[in-house]
Amino acid sequence: MDIGASALASRKTVAARPVFPFDAIVGQDEMKLALLIAAVDASIGGVLVFGDRGTGKSTAVRALAALLPPMQAVAGCRFSCDPARPEALCDVCRDATDLVVATVPVPVVDLPLGATEDRVAGALDIERALAQGEKAFEPGLLARAHRGFLYIDEVNLLEDHLVDLLLDVAASGENVVEREGISIRHPARFVLVGSGNPEEGELRPQLLDRFGLSVDVRTPTDLATRVEVIKRRDAFERDGAGFLAKWAEAAAATRDRILAARALLPAITVPDVTLENAARLCMALGTDGLRGELTLIRTARALAALEGDEVVGVPHLRRIAAPALRHRLRRNPLDEAVATTRVDRAVTELFGA
Repeated sequence: MDIGASALASRKTVAARPVFPFDAIVGQDEMKLALLIAAVDASIGGVLVFGDRGTGKSTAVRALAALLPPMQAVAGCRFSCDPARPEALCDVCRDATDLVVATVPVPVVDLPLGATEDRVAGALDIERALAQGEKAFEPGLLARAHRGFLYIDEVNLLEDHLVDLLLDVAASGENVVEREGISIRHPARFVLVGSGNPEEGELRPQLLDRFGLSVDVRTPTDLATRVEVIKRRDAFERDGAGFLAKWAEAAAATRDRILAARALLPAITVPDVTLENAARLCMALGTDGLRGELTLIRTARALAALEGDEVVGVPHLRRIAAPALRHRLRRNPLDEAVATTRVDRAVTELFGA
């Protein structure tokens, strides 16, 4: 299979502009916690960030990318295959006799709204395949995002055919490209992060349900917070290198916290009483299916790992109930309360104030 000059060129290291530090973001604690949880456990299913323009949504995602510790991957692989998981290797890596391991950054890939399906899924060179019998494949954005993050700004405006594609890949963890009877498949597992303004349209229910966590961000209303945001942003724009150096220690501490949480995650226990509490909460809210309970428990486990706790309990459920469940509620014509209020009310009734 031909890698192609353009694919090789995309692997070259280029100088990147400074990225605003994750720890320097003022406020927006729920959004930052949700992104950290997704960095600890990718199986949670991604993060949806809805709210006002100019509230740091895209800044937080790009800041997380710069914060994440690097990962081990097969050197030269177009899909950054994990050498520690032979069952998840692509066809080229599986057939190789000797895999060379390299340390690479965790990919964070932007999916623009106007992208074509070929750019997202990848394209086959049909003429070359028919003439020379070679499966010449140009990887797309899904291949680049494998084992990393796929970020979609204004996700609620994404075209339907791309939504369908993302749903298929998210469900299977594999991208399949078929043209003229020729088929290529490759692993495509990533954390989906979407942001948008709810005033510009709603998200399709099928895609909304695929996000593990949903957080709301709002423009700060207190003077001190707004002034601090301006001061930090101005300092960063005036002297990016100096600002990064000032926050380097905090970034290292957060990176170490993520690594420690990943190491602790398999050892964390979830007692039956916690499972029962999660189920009671979802039943009280009337969530569809069992994805709510599963996400609630996975998120609570990741939160416990971040906090260094070995057992998941009510405090963890209480803290992440809203982001895990607010987007899974049915609309109740007899209850005009917003989703977050309904979740908070149910948490209080079940677990106390």
